Amino acid sequence: MTKILILMNTMMMKIVVLSLVLCVSADSQHIHFRISGCSASDGEEMYSLDSEELWYADFINNRGVVLLPDFSDPVAYDRVFDTALENLHTCKGNLNKTLTALENPAVHLDPPNRPIIYPADDVELGKPNVLICHATGFYPAPVNISWIKNNEEVKEGISINAPFPNDDGSFNQFSRLEFNPEQGDIYSCTLNHQALKQPLTRFWDVEVDQPSIGPAVFCGVGLTVGLVGVAVGTFFLIKGNECS
Repeated sequence: MTKILILMNTMMMKIVVLSLVLCVSADSQHIHFRISGCSASDGEEMYSLDSEELWYADFINNRGVVLLPDFSDPVAYDRVFDTALENLHTCKGNLNKTLTALENPAVHLDPPNRPIIYPADDVELGKPNVLICHATGFYPAPVNISWIKNNEEVKEGISINAPFPNDDGSFNQFSRLEFNPEQGDIYSCTLNHQALKQPLTRFWDVEVDQPSIGPAVFCGVGLTVGLVGVAVGTFFLIKGNECS
């Protein structure tokens, strides 16, 4: 079953084409989702399966990005990026015609909620991990996400997915930062969006509980003192018996 929904929301100066393919078998059903859209300044083409992104068009670097690992035997997207470029050209042409016909209506903006930041795996000092920053509730897409470590901007080890639509028409987006946790390091992710008067920032610091030697030392000292007390008591007991 295939369902195609075309959203032409000129109040937000964006045209989005959503293609939803429901694949049903005797054992289970899966949802294949495609987004093709544009605004006056950017565009988006993305494919997903069961809410997991498979591929998206990176129009900035002029390439298609496959998000599945090699061992998963992903579907080939040999000419999909060429099709995405054609869709982007058509979409922007339609958008310009629509805006002209409606005399360029005012743009409605929705700011993102405060970001959420969390590690992908349990944190162990010195072992590679991934920090995830999640932004949601914004319109139009995309949102700009930047990373800071100990007051210095991070440029490497960063990836970001294509914006994904929410049920209410807004978008959400994830940025991932590869890092090696070290005790006391402080990270933050910052959101910038045209609907924000000032950026939104969320902090996350590395705090891993270290094994404590306090109780063991205390018990060891107590045991030593106790043994000394027993030895002294035994000595005086023996001396007292000899004197009697």
